[in-house]
Amino acid sequence: MATLPVILVVSLFVFSLLYIAPGDPALIIAGDQATPEVVERVRHSLGLDKPFLVRFYEWGWNIIRGDLGRSVLSGKPVAELILQRIEPTISLMALTLILSVGIAVPLGVAAAWARGTFFDRFAMIFCVAGFSLPLFVTGYLFAYVFGLKLGWLPVQGYSPLEKGVLPWLRSLILPASALAVVYVALITRITRASMLEVLSRDYIRTARAKGLGSLAILFVHALKNAAIPIITVVGTGVALLIGGSVVAESVFALPGLGRLTIDAILSRDYPVIQGVVLLFSISYVLLNLLVDILYTVFDPRISY
Repeated sequence: MATLPVILVVSLFVFSLLYIAPGDPALIIAGDQATPEVVERVRHSLGLDKPFLVRFYEWGWNIIRGDLGRSVLSGKPVAELILQRIEPTISLMALTLILSVGIAVPLGVAAAWARGTFFDRFAMIFCVAGFSLPLFVTGYLFAYVFGLKLGWLPVQGYSPLEKGVLPWLRSLILPASALAVVYVALITRITRASMLEVLSRDYIRTARAKGLGSLAILFVHALKNAAIPIITVVGTGVALLIGGSVVAESVFALPGLGRLTIDAILSRDYPVIQGVVLLFSISYVLLNLLVDILYTVFDPRISY
């Protein structure tokens, strides 16, 4: 029930970016050498000569109809620009999510099972280091080692999926791996902590007393009951993917929404900035709604 009000508040904030940004947006876009007539024409095209609520209503109604406005610089529809750039970003985030969950959950489960051992300490050191290193450092390190020195993978550019799965994967494996380091560290720590709590429960001792194997105890009994915190951190951690994709696309020269956002910010293309930020924000809200729904799947006692 709270999803629609949240989306409304997010939309209001995104729209307000045009007004809360420092300086006069019309003057910034027109340039310092622009005549007052040109500045006024830009102000009219942005709707800055209308009352705030009137402009917000018109903007929101256009959004509902699928019209995100037009780029100030290129004159193209913002929706068209987003559609042209969305595949690399979705591909990067999806591959990062698959890598992160596929590595972090088994690693966190194994670290909890081997608590206090060398493997557990090594996993925790990796988590601290992975979460501490800035993404651009990890990205440049991966690009230097695996791209420039070893020559295994390309360090920039994107190959669309329609050109083949292998070229697509080769163009994304380095940025996805660099982006996954932080995400793996976060999910591993939460998985380990949640599993440690579950493994101390009486029903786990009972399962051990019945002679169940370690894999059955860990992945059938323990992991299912430890899933709620893990799902939470996977869902909320999508914000890391959204912010990280901007950095990763810059480091590895991927033509995605992250690059589009940076280019729009540098050129003060406010309609593009608003469109991309709104898309990211609504996607994040909807993903958190999906997380709330998954709670009821893993724990039937939860109801809304």
